[in-house]
Amino acid sequence: MAKGHRSKIKRERNAQKDLRPRAKVSFARIAPSKAKIVLDTIKGKDVAMASAILAATPREGARIISKVLDSAVANAEYASTERDLDINVSKLYVQEAYANQGTTMKRIRPRAQGRADRILKKTSHITIILNER
Repeated sequence: MAKGHRSKIKRERNAQKDLRPRAKVSFARIAPSKAKIVLDTIKGKDVAMASAILAATPREGARIISKVLDSAVANAEYASTERDLDINVSKLYVQEAYANQGTTMKRIRPRAQGRADRILKKTSHITIILNER
């Protein structure tokens, strides 16, 4: 049996909106496995501590993830002023941070005797979700 009209079902589903501040970068040119190593270091940390950790981390993914973290903090500031949410930016911490696999760019590398090898340039979708303590 049907539960109702499609638009009604969609309206009910979309009414349960997640209001936590977040930021996402899609198709970042870093393999998800390399991004996850850096993301694991900042999970559960305060925003100021996470930003300091990323600044001191020599991995390439730290630069990209630092930008995503700054964007999430800016989104939290915007939500507290424009959308009238009670978010104290100084109490924010990284609640969730994950990297999903994006598309893989396939390239060809010439090899000996007319053969070719495939180069796989992986991308990832990096998401950071903040919350208040």
